[in-house]
Amino acid sequence: MSYPTPSEAGIIADAEELMVDTMARYDPSHDAFHVQRVRKNALQLAHSLSAQPGARKPDLLTVELAALLHDVLDKKYVSADEAADPYGFFLPFFEAAGKKHGIDLIKDGRAQLIAKIVTNVSWSTEKKLRQAGLTEDWHRECVELHCVQDADRLDAIGAFGVYSDCVLHDLWLTLLNTLGILRCAAYSASVNRPLHTPASDPRHDDTAIQHFYDKLLHIREQLKTERGEQLAEKRHRLMLQFLSAIDEEFEVNA
Repeated sequence: MSYPTPSEAGIIADAEELMVDTMARYDPSHDAFHVQRVRKNALQLAHSLSAQPGARKPDLLTVELAALLHDVLDKKYVSADEAADPYGFFLPFFEAAGKKHGIDLIKDGRAQLIAKIVTNVSWSTEKKLRQAGLTEDWHRECVELHCVQDADRLDAIGAFGVYSDCVLHDLWLTLLNTLGILRCAAYSASVNRPLHTPASDPRHDDTAIQHFYDKLLHIREQLKTERGEQLAEKRHRLMLQFLSAIDEEFEVNA
């Protein structure tokens, strides 16, 4: 039977409802539309892995549920205590899904795996683990994790991703019309982060543009899937063009 089965489709619909209800409280950089893009890209990456001879085929339900739930407990929006135990937070959902749809994700171990992916999907978490020498074989080998990680990071770069971390301002309208720079502005606007400053300004290291150099330009080199790397090429070039335009406009002499 092709994916998803009726029972799987029921669990997916319930997860989507939980995600939409929860993330309605978050700003547009991490809203339900972001999650839907991550979900689609994660499934695309999973299907591409499944088509590779000799590659381990990802469990599609695990990938889709982890993608749908990956930002529900984002540390930017919930307390550290809430974010610390994704399995405990989602346990009532997994229990209800088993009773309602007849798929026991707890018993078959996928509930634990989904929660573990949610815990480990973020760029900052991976960076901290790598710096502390705490990366394990599971991080290197879990293809479901890689699909969701790459999908989330692909949405952080390129047209959607670039704009969601920048400050929404009239200065951006020309670039918005030509490049579709969408995701970078929303989060910076929500925390009142400057768009760009001179190097002498004390806030220079905490601006939207500096975020490109600290994180976004490094995403391409950290992707795990072959298809993710291919998709990242165009998005990376878009960021470089965008930053070149910013430099050109910012350095205008009076």
